[in-house]
Amino acid sequence: MKKAGDRSTLKVNKGVDQPPSVHPGSLERFKKSKKPDLSPKEYLEGILNGNRTVLSRAITLIESQLPGHTDTAREIISLVLPYTGRSMRIGITGVPGVGKSSFIEAIGGYITSHGHKLAVLAIDPSSERTRGSIMGDKTRMESLTSDPNAFIRPSPSAGSLGGVARKTRESMLLCEAAGFDVIFIETVGVGQSETTVRSMVDFFILLMLAGAGDELQGIKRGIMEMADLVAITKCDGSNIEASRKAVAQYSNALNLFPPSESGWKPKVTSFSAIKKTGLKELWETGEDYFRHVKGNGYIEKNRKSQAKIWMYDTIRSQLMDNFLNNDEVTNRIDEIEKKVANGDISSYSGAWELLDYYYNKK
Repeated sequence: MKKAGDRSTLKVNKGVDQPPSVHPGSLERFKKSKKPDLSPKEYLEGILNGNRTVLSRAITLIESQLPGHTDTAREIISLVLPYTGRSMRIGITGVPGVGKSSFIEAIGGYITSHGHKLAVLAIDPSSERTRGSIMGDKTRMESLTSDPNAFIRPSPSAGSLGGVARKTRESMLLCEAAGFDVIFIETVGVGQSETTVRSMVDFFILLMLAGAGDELQGIKRGIMEMADLVAITKCDGSNIEASRKAVAQYSNALNLFPPSESGWKPKVTSFSAIKKTGLKELWETGEDYFRHVKGNGYIEKNRKSQAKIWMYDTIRSQLMDNFLNNDEVTNRIDEIEKKVANGDISSYSGAWELLDYYYNKK
């Protein structure tokens, strides 16, 4: 039996020293490779030269919620403004499953093959947890992504009303300055964002399915009235006859609506993204519309009206951000939310109580 002071027979050899998980020089090389911040004038120069990397970085800067980026983003927008306004701004909506991405890829390829440069601002639903895009439009538009005359920018909606990214308007201006003469803005199609998108585009396309009732599509008359073109999707195979009937039905329905302010009579057409049929007629309808609204001066009048809407939308957005970041409000908002939820006070009273704290009346 070994005594307490005896040495153990167990011998443990010293192990081999493990190398660090990161190479000693890696962090230093990363720091050196990190892209330096650009000045607003450098952003302008890159955008006007059609530099996709600079354009993407500028859009990221505009979408940023960081306070330090706000002033730079605002200066970039001011610098690019003289180079904007020359594109066809087109909104595209329809319920999930109607084939918006397939449509954009098909018509987008047709448009770029006819000498146009296309930018697609696709609003992805946001993950509530990560605030990032869920669907990733670039993975759903493979051929258009590789098209040198197309630029696709999926942006997370990040909780914005109706799924419309807050900075889509500014992103559109940057794309126009970069030389894209056709801009697509794709909505999530949840039935709330259409009005917002309509306020930032010239031409509004509503995609519809043939053979599905309104109860399935969730399409309301108000959305139909906003459309300049109703396009029946998936007109191929056994669905051709149903698509033809749908064209006739929607054409009759649109005839019942009052004349639009633009003087344009909305059209109904059908197409197949798979067979690439109907794309020529669809795009020619869009070109007819732009000739019409440019000829009667409506497009200029409408854009002036939209610019005022954008201004007030920005004011509302900034006031809300300022309100929610106010220390007096943030210290009490949880408490007041609970009171409202429990029925201790009304929503109206809760709102005014928070506003009183915001205006230092309490």
